[in-house]
Amino acid sequence: MDFIRGIAVLGLVFINCFSFAIFELNYTPLTTPPPSDQFLNILSLIFVEGRFRTLFTLLFGAGLYIQYQRYQCTEPLKKRLHWLIVFGLIHGFLLWAGDILFLYGVSGLFILRYLDCTNEELKNKAAFFTFISLMTIAIFMLGLNEAPLYRDSPEYYEIYTSYYQSIGAHFGQNIAMSAYMLLAVPILLLWASAGFMLIGILAYKYGVFSKGLSKALLIKLVILSALFISLRLMLVPYNQGIGYALQEPVNELAALCVALLYIHLIVKLCDNSAHIGGLIQQVGRLAFTLYISQTIMQLLLFKVFFPQWTLSFNRLDYWLLAISLVIVQLIFTAIYCRYFKQGPLEYLWRKLAKINREKIA
Repeated sequence: MDFIRGIAVLGLVFINCFSFAIFELNYTPLTTPPPSDQFLNILSLIFVEGRFRTLFTLLFGAGLYIQYQRYQCTEPLKKRLHWLIVFGLIHGFLLWAGDILFLYGVSGLFILRYLDCTNEELKNKAAFFTFISLMTIAIFMLGLNEAPLYRDSPEYYEIYTSYYQSIGAHFGQNIAMSAYMLLAVPILLLWASAGFMLIGILAYKYGVFSKGLSKALLIKLVILSALFISLRLMLVPYNQGIGYALQEPVNELAALCVALLYIHLIVKLCDNSAHIGGLIQQVGRLAFTLYISQTIMQLLLFKVFFPQWTLSFNRLDYWLLAISLVIVQLIFTAIYCRYFKQGPLEYLWRKLAKINREKIA
């Protein structure tokens, strides 16, 4: 599971990097984008978009269940999740509005009540929460009707100027977007996160994290992945109406199927051997620290040292940056783990959430 977590945290860089330029705009193309833009967009929609976030969510649900089995009560889990929410608020309001820690903390607290459910009950709850999420997102997206924005347009440059006029402007915009994201959690984000966490619990109980998928389920997921990805690619030209509203719900389903396939492939690759992918396993054990360090590095690059990247970067530039950050984090992990067994933020989180077991008993 550490190996899977390592892949997930490194994979996040390839989609989050677009949001560090101007958060709410994500990637904004040129009026006439280079050919690499279309190729990388298709590649992203197949292998990246939402996949690693979903992978993380499945792992988080499985991790909660494993800890629940260890403690046989929810009190230690609640304390850990409360502190995760605090970290998420700090990360979101002070650094980057795209934080996922707050969402995971809230979603984790929400699903604690379902940890004792039977497998059939978990399936029904997961399906229900996922359905609510897909319908809510589709309705929300249906109400959006914005004209396409291009990076070489005067409108984009005005937005860029407002964001980059000072560090204070960045913090002001980030606080406003973080507040908006907090409002979006119970309406748009909580249901999919909770549903996928329950699926993660089911996957753990069925041994997917240790043995992989059964042959029958593997075939079904491959077919479903191909169908959802194909449909998502067909919806690319739409920027309004029903076609636009269906993009994110279809991508969520594709991401779930592909993430489960990733777990299967990783399990079969590792074959339960602790000797395969040792560095990636170490990355997984430092996931919290590396996730926050990704934010810090990209904020420094885009907001302090190279703000002009926001105007000049195409998709290929962002991907090259993401690859560079992954290499930096791998080097850091290799050196750090020679001297320490635990990441600094992992250590702090566990210290803050430490609970007297006698009180639990």
